[in-house]
Amino acid sequence: MGRNLQRAGSTGSTENLDRSERLRPVDLARAHGLSTQAVRNYEEAGILPPATRTPHGYRTYTPLHAVALRTFLALLPGHGHRTATAVMRAVNERADEEAFRLVDESHAQLLDDRRTLRAVEDALRDLDPDAASAPATASGGGDMFIGPLARHLGIRPATLRKWEQAGLVRPRRDPRTGYRVYDEADVRDVRLAHQLRRGGYLLEQITPLIAQVRAAGGLHPLEAALRDWHGRLSARGRALLSGAAELDAYLRALG
Repeated sequence: MGRNLQRAGSTGSTENLDRSERLRPVDLARAHGLSTQAVRNYEEAGILPPATRTPHGYRTYTPLHAVALRTFLALLPGHGHRTATAVMRAVNERADEEAFRLVDESHAQLLDDRRTLRAVEDALRDLDPDAASAPATASGGGDMFIGPLARHLGIRPATLRKWEQAGLVRPRRDPRTGYRVYDEADVRDVRLAHQLRRGGYLLEQITPLIAQVRAAGGLHPLEAALRDWHGRLSARGRALLSGAAELDAYLRALG
């Protein structure tokens, strides 16, 4: 049993699987560092093919199930739980074209994220480094109200108010109307926040970055974040490749 389970757990080594071999839920669980309940949950979710049952109702699996489980676990880092689950369901239902479409969408999303990162870097290059230390006072022609600024960025005014509550931006108030007024430095902070949110950063991650840019008088605090962002995108790319290799092996094992 151990040899077949080990063979089933290696990329590209699904040939000559002994489908008559029977594995218990605990066998799959231990081989992949999971609980037996997780294995059962994966089967119920359609991630694994249906198990056969003993006369007493106990589940029994085969090395093919081990390949399916390894495939799912390999898909997770690149695709996320929702898409990885949908891919496995499609494959197990022999809807291969749907599985390929889902995989393509993940690659397209990664490409879009790379373009977003490039846009962030371009935005930073376009910013005047000296503006980071500019006082948040009105400069005249550069002032914007919340509505036009939100429309310019393609977001809702409520989003800008939420960012203000989180400390990302600090617009002043017009003394006559009470409306929020965003000067050039505020607009810069909003643009940075908008780009970083598109890049997947959480508000609690962006807030200290914006605060450092505002207080330190420069954009250097963002350099580490951008390096980390590059690293995460590269890791996702590698994960997508690894997941594709396992998925191909599982498809060949299914025949």
